[in-house]
Amino acid sequence: MAATIDLTHDGTLLVAMESTACDPHHTALPELSGLSSITSQSESVDGSEQQLRVYLRVRPFSKEELSNNEDQGCVVLESTETAALYAPKGSATMKSSEKGIGQQLHKFSFTKIFGPESTQTEFFDGTIKSQVQDFLQSRNALVFSYGVTNAGKTHTIQGSQKDPGILPRALDAVFRHISGRMYEHMDLRPYLSSDVQKLDPDQLRAERCAKAALFSLLKEVLSRSSSSSSINSLSFSGVSYDQTVDSTEVAVDDVPSLYSLWVAYYEIYNEHVYDLLQPPLTNKTKRRPALRVCEDSTGNSYIRDLRWVNVQTPEEASKVLRVGNRNRSAAATKMNQSSSRSHSIFTIKLMRLDGGDVQGMSELSLCDLAGSERCNKTRTFGERLKEAGNINNSLLILGKCIAALRNNQNDRVKSSYVPFRESKLTRLFQGVFCGRGRASMIVNINQCASTYDETLHVMKFSAVAKEVLQVIPSRSLESLAPRLIGRDGKPLLSNQEIDGQHMDDFISEDELLDGDEEADMSILPQEDLLNLVESLRAKLFAERKKNLLQEIQIRREMGDAMQQEIMEIEECHSRQMADLKESYEEKMDSTFELYKEALKEHAYQCALDRLEDDYVPIEEYTAEQDRAKVCGQITQSITHHYHNSNVCLPNLLLLDTERFKHLYKEKSAVEQLCAEKQELIVSLEKRIRDLNETLQEAGESYMEKLTEVQNLQNRLNNQERDAERLQRELTDKEAEVYALKEELAKLTTDSAGQSRPKRGLLVNIKESMSTPSSGNLCRTIRKSVRTTTSLRKKPN
Repeated sequence: MAATIDLTHDGTLLVAMESTACDPHHTALPELSGLSSITSQSESVDGSEQQLRVYLRVRPFSKEELSNNEDQGCVVLESTETAALYAPKGSATMKSSEKGIGQQLHKFSFTKIFGPESTQTEFFDGTIKSQVQDFLQSRNALVFSYGVTNAGKTHTIQGSQKDPGILPRALDAVFRHISGRMYEHMDLRPYLSSDVQKLDPDQLRAERCAKAALFSLLKEVLSRSSSSSSINSLSFSGVSYDQTVDSTEVAVDDVPSLYSLWVAYYEIYNEHVYDLLQPPLTNKTKRRPALRVCEDSTGNSYIRDLRWVNVQTPEEASKVLRVGNRNRSAAATKMNQSSSRSHSIFTIKLMRLDGGDVQGMSELSLCDLAGSERCNKTRTFGERLKEAGNINNSLLILGKCIAALRNNQNDRVKSSYVPFRESKLTRLFQGVFCGRGRASMIVNINQCASTYDETLHVMKFSAVAKEVLQVIPSRSLESLAPRLIGRDGKPLLSNQEIDGQHMDDFISEDELLDGDEEADMSILPQEDLLNLVESLRAKLFAERKKNLLQEIQIRREMGDAMQQEIMEIEECHSRQMADLKESYEEKMDSTFELYKEALKEHAYQCALDRLEDDYVPIEEYTAEQDRAKVCGQITQSITHHYHNSNVCLPNLLLLDTERFKHLYKEKSAVEQLCAEKQELIVSLEKRIRDLNETLQEAGESYMEKLTEVQNLQNRLNNQERDAERLQRELTDKEAEVYALKEELAKLTTDSAGQSRPKRGLLVNIKESMSTPSSGNLCRTIRKSVRTTTSLRKKPN
């Protein structure tokens, strides 16, 4: 026999809000009357325990499945609570049983079983109708569907336009209950896990614009005539209830209350949370922004930046649902043409308001889990294969959590770790499984022989889940009321009054009296006690004044020390910058001198090269002139002898031949000299190229040094600006000290002239030692001291 235990392993989770304040004088709701007999008798308004309710729904065969001989009698419904599974031929279970491993027949029990012929209305009345009633009576509820792919989970949750599922029917029941008592304003919005945020006019205007933009995204499919004929059916013509109940019988309360309804719709896709009510991205290349799962101060999980939409009518709720469905991730596989590739969760929060105060808030979540699948049967690959892996992994972790909860119910077994935080899905469900609300599970299966092994795994999982006991702790109504949060995220005070508990936390009794004085007070007469109170008040005031003056003196000394340190640092930096500037100027001057010497040497060498090309020694020039004169004289004599006589012609020819040989030798010598000059020219050109390269490298080095000098100059300017900023901050601190002095003088004047009525010992002590202005002054001084310390620790 399994022992009932508290499912919470963390003490903080037990303190988490199960639901918000519920009316102890509530009556049964007419629109949810006639509940099924499956409701456990162990349920009660206060602390209770019950098993996790698990419902089974069997999907009927399709024509294609019947033509493929999928109907082999695998699933047999023996009663409304018992189902039997027979292994078909060719399945892995049959092969294992033939080898002596396992068995062919498996029987499972459920809270209630719905066969293929059951309708959506029958299923709603027999399953979550009771949880909707709990939700309307300010208790939290969670409904999640589980099963293999193509088992009918989405049809069960949402249904179709003609035959809506449990989600639109639940919304319709909620609107029928709060009809005529809707809070028309949108200034109270859910915040974090279980708090309420008060919106200011700017936030309220932004909320209305966001709601209008959301509804503008949806193009109405139904015509105006058809929509007008189904006003009370969320635009689903199949939602209908008995209208014979008189409206005056609906939830008669002692005090009339108003209700505010908010909804959110999100999905968990590839272990990332996405808001389905955000507008789609115009750029297809960008990814949707993923949301973070966080925890509030009580340890309850919530989704940061999740969009909540206030709905006033069933038509608005229908629009929100259709917008979310359009943004939901879905794809076609071999087993399902429209397979959900993510876990979608639709959450409804209902606030109960009494006047201007929020008396309670309850939450109803309906989760459509993606179906588990085997990739060899669905023929998935690429992105679909990655999605299937993440879906199976999250469902595996959900199974581990439920199995761990079941095992921890046994006192003989040591409590094991429940891996809630290993998946986004289980982390969001943790609060409900640990007592924050009641959960129920819908198991969807098909009867196909080809998916028998997957169906058997789902049935085994449901058998484990049915054995989990949920413990709902009882709490006082005061601990269940949500906090009212302002725009800055801080709690708002009710009726603008300061809570006495906060004042007790601000000044404890140890700050007021020591042990000896407290012991003597109990035996003194009333007059002596009053005198003692006055003396203690004067001592406390004197001590606070002394401490304040001491802190002012300390701040003045710290300001002077900081100013002196800033001046020393500034002077040190100025000296360093001057030294650096001087050293770099010296380096630049030496570099310029080197460049000048190199340029002079290069110019001198070029001049020498040009002189060598044009220079002819004087001896050679004189010899050439002599030869030219001799040649001229010879030419003239030859010409003269040629004209005068032909007898001497052979002698003259011989003489000319010898002279020509001599001239040829001189020509060869000149050509050799020219060749040597040409080699000298080539070597000089090579040297010129080397000098040009050296000059270019020197120019680049000069530019680098110039850039470094500019950077140092910029650093010097930045440090000068920092010094000016510190000087301004010091001036501000001195002004703040002067303001504190004036406040101290004013406080001294007010305390001296103020007289307090004699209303009792403890009240006078508390009022005299918890002056809000002095508390604010002390907090201001401490804040200023922390700011001064942080400035002093700032690096140079």
